[in-house]
Amino acid sequence: MVARAGEKARAGVISTPHGQIRTPAFVPVGTKATVKAVLPESMSELGAQALLANAYHLFLQPGHDLIDEAGGLGAFMNWPGPTYTDSGGFQVMSLGAGFKKVLSSEFSGGEKARTSSGEDDAVAEGKERLAHVDDDGVTFRSFLNGDVHRFTPEVSMQIQHGLGADIMFAFDELTTLMNSRGYQEQALERTRLWAIRCLAEHARLTDERTHRPYQQLWGVIQGAQHEDLRRQAARDLGAMDVEGSSFDGFGIGGALEKENLGTIVGWVTDELPDAKPRHLLGISEVDDLFVAIAAGADTFDCVSPSRVARNSAVYTRTGRVNLTGSKYRRQFAPIDETCDCYTCTHYTAAYVNHLFRAKEMISSTLCTIHNERFVVRLVDQIRASLISGDFDALREETTGAYYGEAR
Repeated sequence: MVARAGEKARAGVISTPHGQIRTPAFVPVGTKATVKAVLPESMSELGAQALLANAYHLFLQPGHDLIDEAGGLGAFMNWPGPTYTDSGGFQVMSLGAGFKKVLSSEFSGGEKARTSSGEDDAVAEGKERLAHVDDDGVTFRSFLNGDVHRFTPEVSMQIQHGLGADIMFAFDELTTLMNSRGYQEQALERTRLWAIRCLAEHARLTDERTHRPYQQLWGVIQGAQHEDLRRQAARDLGAMDVEGSSFDGFGIGGALEKENLGTIVGWVTDELPDAKPRHLLGISEVDDLFVAIAAGADTFDCVSPSRVARNSAVYTRTGRVNLTGSKYRRQFAPIDETCDCYTCTHYTAAYVNHLFRAKEMISSTLCTIHNERFVVRLVDQIRASLISGDFDALREETTGAYYGEAR
């Protein structure tokens, strides 16, 4: 790490075979080897340093063997920079229970989270359970065609080695806020044992696969909102060594409530090795980024910037707005005059409003470019503020403008 501000917030560099990632950094999500509606070249131009793809989806289509044959994820999608892949655990569990991608944010742990089937075997209303976990792994049905597949720690490592990402994550069991304390403990122990198996398989594959540079393996810290479980998981994975092989970094995952984000990240970073990077899975909101960075997180990913863009929602300096609103029909000015993205330097809000109303596909492209640039640039500004010592001032100014004005 090359700089610090305060007790935990920090700036640094992650080195990979495909380039350096200056941290803190936001990593846009290209689920199926593409950021939806946007060319990889555009992602590079807007300042993205790395992209994250989804091992579960790429396993199902087109297959990790095909991507391996193509030269790996970066070569396959014409992305020259660093790449991440997740383990597939989140999608296996969330899609398997019918919750899709709202699994962790859908529930607050209150009565609305309870189901007749019991809190530890919940399925979304009207859905059929498509995934079943045991101590060895997870058996699940494809959401594409119903075929039965099985993921184990070894299979997840084999898939991610085939995909060829610079950074990949260990296979873990996702839990939700609705799970009982007893089940959280069982899942955490299962995840710990799976982490050992991931390290062993990663070492074996690294020795055998000489056609590709070394791929980093990061462990995933679970434990929901229980301080003792989070700290224990961080200590266990942070000190884990399997025949000389240890984790190169760490992901912080699982269900948590927004108001507890900084506290939970702080528990984890207290226990993790200081010299290794920490990735917080699934956040991109302005206040969450400041909170997580202040607590010691280094990199982040989230599908939200591109997802909301396809539904006409865009980020601006003074908050999030919906471009289909009538007020934008005659806004012959950029979406945000303070933004330097391609969309704002070439097109007006009125034009993008028209594109959405006319149901033209380029509307998603232009808004995704804008949203991804907004988040990437914000985290770049935060990194610069850590180095200059202006983090607190930037946080106050940015959050005040974003949340302080009525939209």
